[in-house]
Amino acid sequence: MDAVRFRRYDPRDADAVWTLHEWAMRETGTDPAEIPGTEDLRDVEGRYLDVGGEFLVGVAGGDATSRSTGREPPATHDGRVVAIGGLLPSEAGHDDERTVAGAAELHRMRVAPTHQRRGYGRALLARLEARAAELGYDRLLATTARSQPAAVAFYRDAGYDEVGRSKEAGYELVHFERDPRAETSSERR
Repeated sequence: MDAVRFRRYDPRDADAVWTLHEWAMRETGTDPAEIPGTEDLRDVEGRYLDVGGEFLVGVAGGDATSRSTGREPPATHDGRVVAIGGLLPSEAGHDDERTVAGAAELHRMRVAPTHQRRGYGRALLARLEARAAELGYDRLLATTARSQPAAVAFYRDAGYDEVGRSKEAGYELVHFERDPRAETSSERR
């Protein structure tokens, strides 16, 4: 994995976070304007940090330009944003999502398309899982669209159990759960 530093969201990251979200979604064939509930990314402090959650930003310094495409991840005050992801109490999630007492839900897990398959997503997930355990959550929830097979495989490979499916806004959703204190798939290898 190239050098990346994960840190807590800073308000100066707002534009870069939104840009990375839109870029990552477009690359999966999903129109970002059609994803319900994304207003949380316009108020990361209020929707994640102020309610007892977390939102992490992965920043690469120096030249984060992809060698193959020449495209750069969005810039912020201290480098290029190559990954983002949030964690919030399931009770603080969207009205149309599952609510599980004592659980936290992963949200907006994104890696810059030019920087995928470098371990950033796994590193981000490990940090969010550790934070969930620190905060005392006994379950982690994750939901992704079936139309995003890489995301479905990502959660399965990380030891998340599929616990159901539903439909929302025309998307078939796959729901996952995991104990954040359990060892990860990479630790079991």
